[in-house]
Amino acid sequence: MSHLSAAGPDASPGHSAIRPGQWATRTDSAPIVVAANVAQALADAQPVVALESTLIAHGLPKPQGAAVAAELEQTIEAGGAVPATVAVIDGALRVGLTPAQRSAVASRDDVAKAQIRDLGVSIAHRSWAATTAAATAWAAHAAGIRVFATGGLGGVHREAQETFDESGDLTALATTPVVIVCAGVKSILDVPATLERLETHHVPVLGWRTRDFPGFWVTDSGCDIETRVDSAAEVAAIYRTQRALGLPQALVVAVPLSAGALDPAIEEAALASGMTAARDAGVRGKALTPFLLSWMHEHTDGASLRANIALVHANARVAAEIACALAADAA
Repeated sequence: MSHLSAAGPDASPGHSAIRPGQWATRTDSAPIVVAANVAQALADAQPVVALESTLIAHGLPKPQGAAVAAELEQTIEAGGAVPATVAVIDGALRVGLTPAQRSAVASRDDVAKAQIRDLGVSIAHRSWAATTAAATAWAAHAAGIRVFATGGLGGVHREAQETFDESGDLTALATTPVVIVCAGVKSILDVPATLERLETHHVPVLGWRTRDFPGFWVTDSGCDIETRVDSAAEVAAIYRTQRALGLPQALVVAVPLSAGALDPAIEEAALASGMTAARDAGVRGKALTPFLLSWMHEHTDGASLRANIALVHANARVAAEIACALAADAA
């Protein structure tokens, strides 16, 4: 049996690595590397918010990804929490990046897109990969981070009755007990079917000051939310109760975009043409989402891109509030 050691020959200066419940420097048996400031914040029960890297590597145009990545961390810091962007870099799953690492993830051309199933391959091959919502949630929980901010969740794809195409986010949410702050489900998906699947997996969905389930670029997807929450303290109380009960599911907090949302008619028209273009080009699987995001950005004259950036900032602000509320409870 392998054990974590207090030091390792390939440990990175200023970083420590973990497996759940243990702290150590990186070893081959535990290739998760936690940035020193994140590790210290966790040890001191300070608020920490995890951030995914697929958004900055694959969801935004290259010139903007690095800038938005830095801005999101600044938004979380302004909210009183410590940001921890997650990515695989040279075969290490890093929780918390340096500015240089963050910029490289956003700008390099060899950064793959890693779901949970891809982490072992990416780490073993010592490659670079941006983590999806599911992989980031898993890494956050492994590191002891309770709050994660993302853009829109993955879910059941349109025409899934023919393709059986569902995001790994769904099963990850069923087994990863973190608070995930999002703008609802990506509009490119079948939103009602996704909510049904979340219900099947016993994943609670909370509306941040709303009962209208947001639709990523649009404020209202047309679906309802049973539970509305009006404060970070309320979310923290619900999360604490779930953990006290031993429930393994994530807690989804859906935040509607209050300014800069797309007109629903414009969104649906652009999305319909994008779906047709994807079918004609044979784009499917995990390549579909970045294809459609790029299509939407181009065919809405950049409006969807601006909305995307606005919503991830809004989610980061709410996530920082919730992280601070959870940290206050522990004080």
